[in-house]
Amino acid sequence: MTRDGGAVVTAPAGGWTTGTIIELDHPTDRLVRLRLHVDDRVDHLAGQHYVVRLRAPDGYTAQRSYSVASDPDDPLLELMVECLPGGEVSGFLHDVAEVGDVLELRGPIGGWFVWEGDVPAVCIAGGSGVVPVVAMARVARRLGVQDLLRVVVVARTWGELPYAAELERYGALVALTRENLGERVAAPPYPEEVAPLVSGAERAYVCGSVGFASYATRLLEESGLRSDAIRVEQFGETG
Repeated sequence: MTRDGGAVVTAPAGGWTTGTIIELDHPTDRLVRLRLHVDDRVDHLAGQHYVVRLRAPDGYTAQRSYSVASDPDDPLLELMVECLPGGEVSGFLHDVAEVGDVLELRGPIGGWFVWEGDVPAVCIAGGSGVVPVVAMARVARRLGVQDLLRVVVVARTWGELPYAAELERYGALVALTRENLGERVAAPPYPEEVAPLVSGAERAYVCGSVGFASYATRLLEESGLRSDAIRVEQFGETG
């Protein structure tokens, strides 16, 4: 349970179970998208994550956490995994896993970095950090409350941005730092681009690398958002 503005919020949580890969594709050279049927699935909230555990014949295990991209109403669980150099779990999922494989899963997990469609919010996400934001955007679209969720996503190039076309259709501000996008020159988000999106927001979600999270948090604070309204999820180079 987490406390949110004086109200107690109970987030769903699940134990260890299994999931069967129903769909698998590679949107880019470094990404793999998995859609799984999860046994005894507990419906998640947008922003939660799952742990994937691999088990070797000798009993050795490795596990990593991955954010959920799917809308809770989706009958399948969708994960988008970036394959990192030397990543035990991400490398297996990217290079070895096939449709029909059964994976050990635990989730959903997390009650802090969640959005239920009831609070005006702004999201800033970088690279593969867009995954939980995609889940939030899908909820906003299903509920017809896109006006409550404003989204900023940052990547080096269009081809490296997961869900790029879907996020653009949603109305996200897409900032590419290594190539131009239409009339927008390559650059991180400008403060004057972010400030109007922050206006009226009661909460912000930041997701990305440690360096990106620090940058985005500072950008939000400079745009007038209170620091205690900013929720951060950051990750390092482990996979």
